[in-house]
Amino acid sequence: MRRRVVLLFGGRSAEHEISVISARSVFDALDRDRYEVVAIGVTRDGRWQLMPSGPPALPGGSSRKLPAVERSPGEEVAIDQEPGAHAVVAADGSRTEIDVVFPVMHGPYGEDGSIQGFLEMAGVPYVGSGVLGSALGMDKAVQKLLFHSAGIPVVHHDVVYEREWEEDPQGIEARAGHLGTPLFVKPAALGSSVGVTKVRERGELRAGLEEAFRYGRKALLEAAIDGGRELECAVLGNDDPVASLAGEIIPRGHEFYDYDAKYLDEHGAELVIPADIPPETLEDVQRLSIAAFRAIDASGLARVDFFLTSDGRLFVNELNTIPGFTSISMYPKLWEASGVPYADLVDRLIELAIERHEHDRKKGFVA
Repeated sequence: MRRRVVLLFGGRSAEHEISVISARSVFDALDRDRYEVVAIGVTRDGRWQLMPSGPPALPGGSSRKLPAVERSPGEEVAIDQEPGAHAVVAADGSRTEIDVVFPVMHGPYGEDGSIQGFLEMAGVPYVGSGVLGSALGMDKAVQKLLFHSAGIPVVHHDVVYEREWEEDPQGIEARAGHLGTPLFVKPAALGSSVGVTKVRERGELRAGLEEAFRYGRKALLEAAIDGGRELECAVLGNDDPVASLAGEIIPRGHEFYDYDAKYLDEHGAELVIPADIPPETLEDVQRLSIAAFRAIDASGLARVDFFLTSDGRLFVNELNTIPGFTSISMYPKLWEASGVPYADLVDRLIELAIERHEHDRKKGFVA
């Protein structure tokens, strides 16, 4: 019997379009002999609607416009919040029983524990980390505190609140001095390099912080790693997670791996998989990836990003609990290189979701 999977995508965050692209890849990879897919797109204003044809695909040709969930006269739906009901309810009251939800919603309102809490209240199995792991995975500033406490190396950084900046910009500029230049300024709770600025000299800090505060009330300042290589590792599992081979990102024509390099410029970066690193470095990457995964109580999946210095030191930059999932994204490509093809990876994630839910149900934690 086929499982009915709700693919949930779009949403209210600044990463809306990236969510749609990722969801399209998952939609295409789900084996229709094993799954019946119910695609639900969430518009930027929070309207949930059925999309029988699935997420919109990337436009062809030279268009730089990314797809989005547009408001349509299509059927508006919701998930039944009665614990254990496991159903999608349409505006006319009709119901569709479901088995599991696969949220592919990057950023706030999707990756930060919001959707996860909603699904927990409904008692519905879902792919990925729970409420706590998702919230910690979204907040890069809190992440670093936990990593540091767990003995996981992180780059020198500082956290700036918008209220602090408004009241004492000179004090903040002086405080940032210990990080040197260049440094990076980013929203503390966003991904996909949205709102990230490279500050080359102190006079550029103001513009960088103001850009970051467009997306939240907390900004993260990070010292740049001189000559640092960017490595990534994928983690898969619940209580016994495993780590993939490592990959390296080499920006091309971009000063760093920014939003354009990731999503708009098809030649914006070279992904080297597996990364050309010594075996002992790979072992350290994998060990630290699993340690970071456990430090934030993640489950299902995560991508862990590193900097590797010229003298061989590793620093964990951040962990993402819903990493990019397009066919060319690092997470699925790392697993493909590690012997897990894309379609099998999607299958495994669904099994992990149901496994965790069944464990919690037997304990009486969910209906």
